[in-house]
Amino acid sequence: MSVLVLLLSVCAACCLGFGFVLQQQAAAHAPIGDFLSPRLLLDLVRVPRWLGGIGLMVCGMALGAIALGQGEVSLVEPLLATNLLFALALSRRRNRQPLGRQGWAGLALLAGGVTAFIVAGQPQGGTAPSGDFRQWLIIGVMVGAALLLTAYAKRIRLAVAPVLLAVAAGLLYGVQDALTRVSGQVFADGGWGGLFTTWEPYGVLLLGVTGLLLVQSAFEAAPLRMSLPALTAAQPLAGIACGVGFLGDRLRTDAGALAWEAAGLVGIVVGVVLLGMHPAMPCNHSGSARVRELSSSGADRAGATRLGG
Repeated sequence: MSVLVLLLSVCAACCLGFGFVLQQQAAAHAPIGDFLSPRLLLDLVRVPRWLGGIGLMVCGMALGAIALGQGEVSLVEPLLATNLLFALALSRRRNRQPLGRQGWAGLALLAGGVTAFIVAGQPQGGTAPSGDFRQWLIIGVMVGAALLLTAYAKRIRLAVAPVLLAVAAGLLYGVQDALTRVSGQVFADGGWGGLFTTWEPYGVLLLGVTGLLLVQSAFEAAPLRMSLPALTAAQPLAGIACGVGFLGDRLRTDAGALAWEAAGLVGIVVGVVLLGMHPAMPCNHSGSARVRELSSSGADRAGATRLGG
């Protein structure tokens, strides 16, 4: 494993974690009527704290893109999942909440899971195929699942809606990371002319904007502890699926390695959930009120549907 890729990925995770905290603090005060509407981004762009969070996220994405250009998606994605550690560190600094057993257990599981997956899998890069059926199949499954989750969250508007939106955004961000790596390879081979004559960079832009809207809607509707764990868990799983599925990343496939890789992924997900639900993570009253408002809106809509029927 390249030390440069490790440093770039961890720095990217730091920027992403800090940026997510600032974004949620700003989005929590946005009008609930902007839920899943482009107006939400137009409202937030006037908030300095949100712009600061977006700036950090852009820096994180840029560092992540460089890391993806130097390493494998299946290596970089688990490291990016540590952004939750930095989000927890910033939140803990603000409220001085001790880690406790839950925090230390989540930290150990996340760090141990990332280490186990990388050491056991020993990710190695391959050549990204162009126009391969598996590529469109995997991208279609990921994007389709994200659209279904978003449609369901918008229709029911229950307290689980922010979690569904965060999972949907994580799936899109995982695909975006994979296409970012493909774009980097295209640029290395054909320069700017070759890059802008392919569809991948435009896909990266579209997925990024769509994922941003989903994430901000999730941040707007609920506290960070309800949305960030789902986002952080879904993104590396989607990225690894893309890396192995159509980018040509290779992992060890003997029985022992597969067992440790699976255990590592489970450890990452459980650690992310434990850290995300830690008391140090922001849980403001406005977020709780918005969850109740979404729930009542969903109940009213369901009642109106039954009366109409």
